[in-house]
Amino acid sequence: ERPNQIWLADITYIRTGQGWLYLAGVLDTFSRMLVGWGMDRHPNSRLAPSAVRMALTRRQPQQTVIHHSDQGRQYASGDFVQLLQDNALLPSMSAVGNCYDNAPMESFFSTLKVELVHRRTYPTHSEARSDIFEYIEVFYNRQRRHSALDYLSPENYEVRHRSLLNSVSTKTG
Repeated sequence: ERPNQIWLADITYIRTGQGWLYLAGVLDTFSRMLVGWGMDRHPNSRLAPSAVRMALTRRQPQQTVIHHSDQGRQYASGDFVQLLQDNALLPSMSAVGNCYDNAPMESFFSTLKVELVHRRTYPTHSEARSDIFEYIEVFYNRQRRHSALDYLSPENYEVRHRSLLNSVSTKTG
């Protein structure tokens, strides 16, 4: 119904000439906007929290947000669960072997790989980071249209939502 109700999270990896680069993402289910992300050479204990912290900084939710992920060790650790609880994020996890709960997050990673990663060769982590940053921040969130969003980009979908809310409050106020 609105932004910051349910955030989905997951981690994927991108091949580079220097080895794997891991990407953690946090996706708002309302607009399919990637609201937080982080990249690292290792799927370590800093990766998932960095994506959540970015999402919290950008979104500053005013109510409890459901944070849904798989049961990966990054999301099940005590420190990570504490981070969620300290920031009014309600932990939720898929059942073992159930990828359907997190389908929009998986879809984002698939889109990223089909539209960008599989079309490129990345000799270095730095080149992959730069390309992925531009894809997320310049193209995906701001320009890429989604059929599920009335063919608007995630950003424009949220702008339209805020505009409609303002219009309703002006009429009722």
